[in-house]
Amino acid sequence: MQQNYYASSGQTLLIELQNYEKQGISIWLEGLPSNSAEVSEAICVREDNNYMRDYVFQKGALSEVRFDKITKK
Repeated sequence: MQQNYYASSGQTLLIELQNYEKQGISIWLEGLPSNSAEVSEAICVREDNNYMRDYVFQKGALSEVRFDKITKK
């Protein structure tokens, strides 16, 4: 059951990020330009990592979505 949950949430994330890409919104992972497939894999397949999502706006419009790994100190 848990595996199906990750598969469906990963698919949902992938579709969401693909829609951003279609709108010309760039996607970043750990400070580097990325894409919907790479980010979805990093978040859903590598379950031992947690990522924070940041939205970057320019002139009131969304221009970037950034994903950065959260590390515990």
